[in-house]
Amino acid sequence: MAIFSNFPLWCAIAAIVLAQFLKVPVNFIATKKWDWRLINSSGGMPSSHSGGVTALATGIAIEEGLSSPIFAVATLLAIIVMYDATGVRRQTGKQSIAINTLMRDFNRFIEEAKTWAGKDKLQKREELKELLGHEPSEVFVGGLFGVCSTLVIYSLITLQ
Repeated sequence: MAIFSNFPLWCAIAAIVLAQFLKVPVNFIATKKWDWRLINSSGGMPSSHSGGVTALATGIAIEEGLSSPIFAVATLLAIIVMYDATGVRRQTGKQSIAINTLMRDFNRFIEEAKTWAGKDKLQKREELKELLGHEPSEVFVGGLFGVCSTLVIYSLITLQ
């Protein structure tokens, strides 16, 4: 049952869960619309991936020290995850936007060229997911959130 006392693990999980929930009010502030689907989505502000890996690294730093090899592993993991979030995953999202635009244009062309009874089936096709990666600001805020949330949790635990 040592897993229940694994401070870095629980800080990382807490940061991920809290960041996912924060996406809903942050999106509401930006769009004035409540979108509860964001709780289960990737992408958006703040980055829960960045929050989770930085919370993990911060928790390890607190427990093991900055010179520990496990802190080095966690930090390298955080750098890779955050780089990937702003690089590969962000570009994949941009490609999805372009593909969805091509699909809409093609479907409009088909609709204008001829009509057929099954038209509704095409409209119901699920679009490729466009919100995959993160803007650099989302990754930065997610990382900062991970560090801060771990420090808050550590402060609350040590006050007891």
